[in-house]
Amino acid sequence: MTPPPSGPVCAGASQYASFPTFTSYVRARGPVLLRAARSLTANPSDAEDLLQTALAKTFMAWERIEDHRALDGYVRRALLNTRTSQWRKRRVDEFACEELPEPAGLPEPDPAERQVLHDAMWRAVLKLPERQRQMVVLRYYEDLSEAQTAEVLGVSVGTVKSAVSRALGKLREDPELTPVR
Repeated sequence: MTPPPSGPVCAGASQYASFPTFTSYVRARGPVLLRAARSLTANPSDAEDLLQTALAKTFMAWERIEDHRALDGYVRRALLNTRTSQWRKRRVDEFACEELPEPAGLPEPDPAERQVLHDAMWRAVLKLPERQRQMVVLRYYEDLSEAQTAEVLGVSVGTVKSAVSRALGKLREDPELTPVR
């Protein structure tokens, strides 16, 4: 067996002899570091992968780390940097395009059915008392705001709100509109 080298090379080595090896460090601090990784990801499996990657980076730099008392901070910084890199490299499923694709949705209703609905609705509106009918027509057929309707009729906005609410309730209860729903 050869004796250890003497001089300045050996002077620093004795200082690190009391610090843990990488394996013992991971065994001792692994659960704490895994909790830190779990706080950075939503999935426990992703947290384990993140910690594994950060520990691999730490292992590669193990000899260069001067203060082994600050290993937790070093690994946490590696966790954050790794997570940030993963986030930046994430796959984007959205693509910019000139025209929005039309949804393959509901077909246009039959014009005859629309006319039947329109006629039934108008007959139901005509059954309303005159004041309620005026407010419904101004609000929904003329597309005026509550304030504009109140101004046209010379009443308060609250009156328009309550009268329109009562009118809509009557329309919901109209037996002629029941099959249409």
